[in-house]
Amino acid sequence: MSMRRTLWQTLKCADNVLKASQSRSLTRPCLHRHYNTVTINAADLSFGQPVHETHPHLLQPGELTPGITAQEYADRRSKLAAKLPDKAIAVVAASDIQFRSGSVFYEFHQDPDFLYLTGFNEPEALAVIGKDATGTDHTFHLFVREKDPKAEIWDGARSGLQAARDVFNADETGDISKLRKILPELVGEASQVYTDIASPDPNQSALRRLLFGASRKTTEFADMIEPKKLHRLRPLLNDLRAFKSPAEIELMRQAGRASGRAHTEAMRQAWTREKQLDAYLRYRFIANGCDTSAFEPVVAGGKNALSIHYVRNDDVLQDDELVLVDGGGKYGGYIADITRTWPVGGNFSAAQKDLYQAVLTVQRTLISLCRGSANMSLDKLHTIAEEYLSKELRQIGFDMSSKAIEKLFPHHLSHYIGMDVHDTVGYTRKVILQEGHCITIEPGIYVPDDERWPKHFRNMGVRIEDSVSVQEDSPYLLTAEAVKEIVDIEALRG
Repeated sequence: MSMRRTLWQTLKCADNVLKASQSRSLTRPCLHRHYNTVTINAADLSFGQPVHETHPHLLQPGELTPGITAQEYADRRSKLAAKLPDKAIAVVAASDIQFRSGSVFYEFHQDPDFLYLTGFNEPEALAVIGKDATGTDHTFHLFVREKDPKAEIWDGARSGLQAARDVFNADETGDISKLRKILPELVGEASQVYTDIASPDPNQSALRRLLFGASRKTTEFADMIEPKKLHRLRPLLNDLRAFKSPAEIELMRQAGRASGRAHTEAMRQAWTREKQLDAYLRYRFIANGCDTSAFEPVVAGGKNALSIHYVRNDDVLQDDELVLVDGGGKYGGYIADITRTWPVGGNFSAAQKDLYQAVLTVQRTLISLCRGSANMSLDKLHTIAEEYLSKELRQIGFDMSSKAIEKLFPHHLSHYIGMDVHDTVGYTRKVILQEGHCITIEPGIYVPDDERWPKHFRNMGVRIEDSVSVQEDSPYLLTAEAVKEIVDIEALRG
């Protein structure tokens, strides 16, 4: 296509992205195009997600998503390619829109692996990262939806093929609707194929139907690949995603700061309904600077706190009970995870104070161990948590014989966090924590209504959780703005 033809098309349809130059920077999107005396600014065009030129209040120059530059995304692809055998490819699919019913859809949530490697935040897309035969370079293919003015009237702007090259720095692009004609050649030429989308999905999305076909028991995509060439991509990506860069940690700190302030602001007020507190938290996460909630919050008053993932949030809050609140916001694709427990009426009873202090004492000790020099793993920290919680509970009258701690503390102490609340699924909890690992520390005690336990503690649930970035010599607390000392909680309402 000639340059004149491309310019004419762009002037005719202002939301087409212009022809890419031969030289593309990885430190900022190539968005300004000059043809003779005509200049078209990217701010006058439309994309399927914010870019600096259209949303300078959200992105700095050079960033593809808030806080993460085009160069960092390219470095991630390079690191993944370095783990691949020569001439191998990695194939990662974007998420598709999920529907509540009919044509009513849920909020779009991009596949974290796809976002991690591309920065592209639209549905119906596929990335193929291929390592060349020399083992020194790689090629980035990005297949996306083409611009479609009629469709965009209904569904909003698409970035299109030119932006895939110009903005997202793809070496090769293609129309996702033609993928079944293009992908077999890439797969056929590859020495090995690393992917997590080769298995049939009983709830096949539009993209997976496109790849797999809707009626065959064996997917078309899997049929393209010799079984001996097919490998899981998840372990390779876990090894990369488990270690957060300074930019990622800063995003998590921003999410933690906004989320922590939301928790503290909620503690300042009196609440009579779980649902009202739930709504307030969601609002404050966004008002404080987050993009959305990271997950469905738990707002559990009284005995509802005995259910670890209680999210009905539809009960009445009683002044003489505790409320356990587990929630956090998401910013720039990264989450915060916080749990706080406080007295609905504003002041702890003697029994509530004793149980709460026991959990808090242990939580503070465990956070101090979140450093590379401590030689800890998540499993080792959990074992320490069980030991220390048992000791604290004995001191306030609990019978801790017969593995009582497993009944009172039924969940694991910690999980990895990052782009997902439970990040890097399958990444071992036995690995020694090192600088760059980001985790939660969340001891909890949940006392059933059972004669085995002291009566004044029954039906109480206390969990205290913070997000922590492991550093070599000290922990970096990402959620410090959420108060948790008893004196500070009680002081919030004067």
